[in-house]
Amino acid sequence: MIAMTLAEISSVVGGRVDGDPTHTVTGAAYVDSRHPEPGGLFVAVVGEHSDGHDFAAHAHAVLGSRPTGRPTVVVDDPVVALAALARHVVRQVRPRVLAVTGSQGKTGAKDLLAAVLTGSVATRGNLNNELGVPLTCLRLAPDSTHLVLEMGARGVGHLAWLCDIARPDVAAVTAVGTAHVGEFGSPELIALAKGELVEALAPDGVAVLNADDAAVLAMASRTGGSVLTYGARAAVSWREMTLDERGRASFTLCHAGRSERVRLQVVGRHQVANATAAAAMALAVDVPLALVAARLSSAAPASPHRCDLRERADGLLVLDDTYNANPASVRAALDTLVALSSPRAGRPVAVLGEMRELGAASHAAHLAVGEHARSLGVGVLAVGAAASAYGGVPVADLPAALAWLQADLRPDDTVLLKASRGVGLDRLVADLLA
Repeated sequence: MIAMTLAEISSVVGGRVDGDPTHTVTGAAYVDSRHPEPGGLFVAVVGEHSDGHDFAAHAHAVLGSRPTGRPTVVVDDPVVALAALARHVVRQVRPRVLAVTGSQGKTGAKDLLAAVLTGSVATRGNLNNELGVPLTCLRLAPDSTHLVLEMGARGVGHLAWLCDIARPDVAAVTAVGTAHVGEFGSPELIALAKGELVEALAPDGVAVLNADDAAVLAMASRTGGSVLTYGARAAVSWREMTLDERGRASFTLCHAGRSERVRLQVVGRHQVANATAAAAMALAVDVPLALVAARLSSAAPASPHRCDLRERADGLLVLDDTYNANPASVRAALDTLVALSSPRAGRPVAVLGEMRELGAASHAAHLAVGEHARSLGVGVLAVGAAASAYGGVPVADLPAALAWLQADLRPDDTVLLKASRGVGLDRLVADLLA
């Protein structure tokens, strides 16, 4: 974060200083007191089950709604004030802002883009909401040139609010799917919300749209900027894709009559689309195609629990994709599982938990994913009552799943673990690898 005194912060956010107004914040902002930033600003958020003010005793400085006994900028709403402070810092530093959203693929595309734009400030993990986006913005340094933001939405108006904090110069939409359809109400409302990202572009901005998704491509009419498409047959495209024995794709990246070979280090066929999206965004800010390809080829996995392939000492392959799940991402993970398993003697086994936030479509979605698994010859271990619609072997909970796996898995098997984040399958991964 750029250095600011509490008086300066207070002026920006419309607060008052409790303590020394010359006290200076030099580190990043944060909301988790367990992971403080040296010289940083602790934002005391009041949640359903905890109050950040109760954990401010050791903070260097605080942004809160009441005095804390530490140097504090007191405001009516710390979340609103955080957004105002982030907006101010973005306008002071003036980096090129590249933002990505979509029902799936946005974290993968963001991670690969950050690897291409070396030295950029980028969203960590998927901190893509009303807290994560401004916290990312407040990591900007005075000399930062690129800000790479993942933006998520759980309703109409959310992305417009985030874009008011950091207006994108390049805005990418990866997909319109059924993730969070239970919150939005319909796929049409998901498309309406995702399109707010390209609506925020200035006339000199660039909308990067997935040409393989009709709902995304239709957003071209909603932007005042220029449009750059990506996909199998688009302005930025890929061809000649192959997978190695560890599920890593190689492909030819094409744009404007030129082509470069890319050899990804991240796992999964679906990463080709993510890489092509990242390439299109980088090309939109004038990174040469050859450099894009070279940096994509050297990009290591960046976000945990996302197609993270691990090998146990006895040879068991474990594909940890436990961060989240929706129908499209589970299908992609099952395809990756089969690609990993096919050169081996053992079985492909999928440990699947519930896909949440699907609303009335939930049961049918679980049935369809289970049918896809059966069509691939994948054995399914369904964890929890809501996951039973997948079919396969049902187990009640994580301990029961672990017991089944320990008794049944063989060293030459390949096992996928995937579910919505709240199911907690990541804990099962740790037990399997122990």
